[in-house]
Amino acid sequence: MNAITLVFAALCIFAISYRVYGIFLANKVLRLDGSRATPSVRFADGHDYVKTNEYVLYGHHFAAIAAAGPLVGPVLAAQFGYLPGALWILIGCVLGGAVHDMVVLFASVRHKGQSLAAIATREIGPVTGTVAGIAILCILILTLAGLSLACISAMHNAPWSLFIVVITMPIAMIMGLIMRYKQNSVLFASLLGLVLLVVGILSGHDLMQKDVLGWAFDWDRNTVAIAIAVYGFFASVLPVWFLLVPRDYLSTYLKIGTILMLTVGIIFVQPTILMPTITPFINGGGPVIGGPVLPFIFITIACGAISGFHAIIGTGTTPKMIGNERDILFVGYGAMLTEGFVAMMALIAACTLMPGDYFAINATPAKFDALLAAHPSLHTVDLGFFEEKIGLNLHARPGGAVSLAVGMAHIFHKIPYMDHLMAYWYNFAVMFEAVFILTAIDSGTRVGRFFLQEMLGKVYAPFGDKSWTPGVIITSLVFTSMWGYLVYTGNISNIWPLFGMSNQLLAACSLIVCTSMLLRMNRGKYCLMTAIPGVFMTAVTFWAGYLQLTTDYIPNGKYLLASLACLVMVLMVFVIVGTFRRWSELMGIKTLVTDSYGESVRALVEE
Repeated sequence: MNAITLVFAALCIFAISYRVYGIFLANKVLRLDGSRATPSVRFADGHDYVKTNEYVLYGHHFAAIAAAGPLVGPVLAAQFGYLPGALWILIGCVLGGAVHDMVVLFASVRHKGQSLAAIATREIGPVTGTVAGIAILCILILTLAGLSLACISAMHNAPWSLFIVVITMPIAMIMGLIMRYKQNSVLFASLLGLVLLVVGILSGHDLMQKDVLGWAFDWDRNTVAIAIAVYGFFASVLPVWFLLVPRDYLSTYLKIGTILMLTVGIIFVQPTILMPTITPFINGGGPVIGGPVLPFIFITIACGAISGFHAIIGTGTTPKMIGNERDILFVGYGAMLTEGFVAMMALIAACTLMPGDYFAINATPAKFDALLAAHPSLHTVDLGFFEEKIGLNLHARPGGAVSLAVGMAHIFHKIPYMDHLMAYWYNFAVMFEAVFILTAIDSGTRVGRFFLQEMLGKVYAPFGDKSWTPGVIITSLVFTSMWGYLVYTGNISNIWPLFGMSNQLLAACSLIVCTSMLLRMNRGKYCLMTAIPGVFMTAVTFWAGYLQLTTDYIPNGKYLLASLACLVMVLMVFVIVGTFRRWSELMGIKTLVTDSYGESVRALVEE
């Protein structure tokens, strides 16, 4: 099948869903009111609560939610064939992910821009809110571990790729200093950052030769793992304007620009989808993801279809900047559709590779040898050509990042006069993915530090003071060590399903908590729009978690991962049970009055 078919199918379905289902949610389910004062207006402080233009806010929200998930998950799911992944991206994004992001954002706006844990406390109860806060902290740890492992796979023993990623850090710092101390310098800083980045990419080819500086950046896996954790620590403690904000700003252009280039490249080249519609691994036993397509497709493709991590952003910075309640449709539903399109592009890039080349990249040597013994037709075809052009050994680099970069380079090099630039395209793609990932790592580590400070502040008050330097350093070190240990000792095949499971449980939690809010607001049958995907995600994620525990973690002695999986599931059980009890209470309420910000004053009338 021609890849352009999937491109236009995604564009058409997403456009129609926005115009039909998105507007239905806005007008009928949520009843967005443009005349209602939002938190950015009510509590404007010029620091956190700032009324922001809807297009600027859309860019911020998309940059924050679009980490490595929509890139890595679809590539790993290509093991099952292109059809399961494509269907879940299209259906899950329209009916699940975009609904989730829009409703969570709405709930936070109606709760003064507060977090999901605070919303759960007010809508369900204090115990449920506390448990939800602990669960969010655990999920953040697993999320950062999974994203870091995807990054490590692409950068270890790859001097040119690592060099490009490393230079983005001083470039971001230079941009931060310029924008901080020079007025009206955003354009100048942006152009300077772009020029320095291009110079770094082009010069890296010669500088990273073994006899020049290549030896200095030829890091093994463990060294890269430690370096990423060190970066996360410093990004958490340094001022946001110095590293985190300029990196986010720079990455937004790279994210959107690269995806647009990939889309244009696919339309121009019109590559053929070489991965079968369905592979023999839909029943399990695959070399990339060990479980069966059902239910593992739902936790492998997380962020590209529905993601609980988005709830942290949707109840974090974004609701504090919504200027008009009607903007929730464009920012919440629209940004998620954009991420779904990114996921589809990643799936296409991976599926244009020969299946044997795809499995050789994403499977360990032992698993690939076993695969060849059982399926001789899955031998490598073009991988030697790619290795010669790129100058790297591409075998056994699992995690999705490398196969995506190879797929993108494979598409771009077919454009006239681009054949000799494959190495540049590959390293640019790796840098593009790493920027995605590192943006999530620095932001996620900072959010995790905030959560940890709030929790420890209840025990020792100074920790609750965000300006207390010892508290900032200690909590950053503790939190970074938590996910850094998993990164150092784990691998992508173990961590990614655990990340996907915990992430999807958080999405289910967000949907059912928001359903409680809609029930309280007397929205009747419209509550099914969030209840159905919430209950569905709860069921399939617990199913996948059970299989992961019983078929992989426990039989293979992975007791730490098994303990983390059990902890997350137990915490979510508490939240879900508390929420269902709240539903039963609310469905017995006959009269309900809510004030302008959704803080209910209930008149309880027994049936």
